[in-house]
Amino acid sequence: LKGRVDGLEAKVGELEATQFSSTTKLKGVADFIIGGVSVDDQAPPVGEALTFQYRYRLNLNTSFTGKDLLYARLQSANGGGWTEANATHLSDSGDQGVAVEIDKLWYTFPVGDFTFTVGPQVENYYMIETPTRYKPVLKAFKLGGYGAVLGASTGAGAGVQWRQNVERGDAALNFAVNYTNNDGADSARGVFGDGTGSSLVTQVGYGTRKLWGGIHYSRKGLEGGAYPTDGQSNIGTVTNAMNAWGLRGFYVPDSKAMPTISGGVDFGSVAGEIDGDTTSTFGYMVGLNWDDVFVDGNKAGLAYGSIGSYVTDTQGTANVDNDNSAFELWYQYQVTDNISIKPAVFWTNNYTNDDDDTFGALVQTTFKF
Repeated sequence: LKGRVDGLEAKVGELEATQFSSTTKLKGVADFIIGGVSVDDQAPPVGEALTFQYRYRLNLNTSFTGKDLLYARLQSANGGGWTEANATHLSDSGDQGVAVEIDKLWYTFPVGDFTFTVGPQVENYYMIETPTRYKPVLKAFKLGGYGAVLGASTGAGAGVQWRQNVERGDAALNFAVNYTNNDGADSARGVFGDGTGSSLVTQVGYGTRKLWGGIHYSRKGLEGGAYPTDGQSNIGTVTNAMNAWGLRGFYVPDSKAMPTISGGVDFGSVAGEIDGDTTSTFGYMVGLNWDDVFVDGNKAGLAYGSIGSYVTDTQGTANVDNDNSAFELWYQYQVTDNISIKPAVFWTNNYTNDDDDTFGALVQTTFKF
């Protein structure tokens, strides 16, 4: 018996000596993306050749108390061309090239009923309740519409969240407010400087994990004094900070035959200074996704909406007709618990002018470990 115990202790010692960390868990994701686009002849050239790109992520989750979280994400990716272009920007693309960099870094900790987050590399939407349940192919459909309200950029920031303490399954009220600035590391601009990429986001929501709705408000500064952090939007000339309001929500039905429904709508306003300056914007999105399609574990989805937010009015009397739209359809085949293959098609229209229709298709293979 003593010999068996000694052998067990030796094996435990070996495991402890070779484990990554007693406080840190490592999770990784690798995406292979093969695809291409076809663009109208009159549209700006994007490059229609078939491409094969990748994105590789390592997520490091460290907890010192069991309730806090130090999160760091390492990423390398070689996205470019249409996969990083505004209208056709893929949700799972990236443009770091051969470099590996820490592109997210923050610390989250509880204080009573509140959760605080602070970090030098964080985005607003990591500090609110996730407002939709649709996982998009095009980044324009992210978070119920990646536009004037929730379009974000990584920077220094902090936020606080609160969620009502209720019985499991009961509806709860939640509140969040946060601030980030993607010029926060620049000593010439700073975290609170004028003419910087600041982004203040607030959220008030109510619901359950199956039915939820929320109101959002954001105020976006002008990065470099030129443009707000507006996601995939095409919002013309903006000369002052933008105020934007948005609604988000989702419904998860009990029946698997019915899709999970996610949606969002945005309204933005800006004070114009000269004729032609943007004064108001609009954006919308509806996404449907199904689980266990044809085979248990496989998924499917489709979405339709605007490409971020677009201009609906300008200073002066100019007639404005800048509405645009996009559509996507995908099916995810789960090869194993850790490998999936997702073919998808998408279409975008009128992002910069009436002649920029773009059709695209891709196959994305994802490895999780």
